[in-house]
Amino acid sequence: MKMIDPAQLKSIAYNCRKATYLIEKQQIGKITMREKLELKIHLAGCSICVTFMKQSKLINQMARNLLSSGPAALKLNESYKKKLRERIDDHLANN
Repeated sequence: MKMIDPAQLKSIAYNCRKATYLIEKQQIGKITMREKLELKIHLAGCSICVTFMKQSKLINQMARNLLSSGPAALKLNESYKKKLRERIDDHLANN
């Protein structure tokens, strides 16, 4: 395996954009060993990306659960729709 020089290491450690890309890529498929290493290096020093990864995993899990439960789960109930319409009408009347 090719060694990572210090300049590359620094760019990996401070590249949140690439880290978030790798986090999302990892959730939908496989990432290479090099990408895993780069992500691990970045996450070791970036608590913001660690938080992003946790939130992203949770959101993806919730979306998969919602989609697997069928189309009926994606509909709003009538009571909520009525309250929402009333709020919209009230907002439009006052503005």
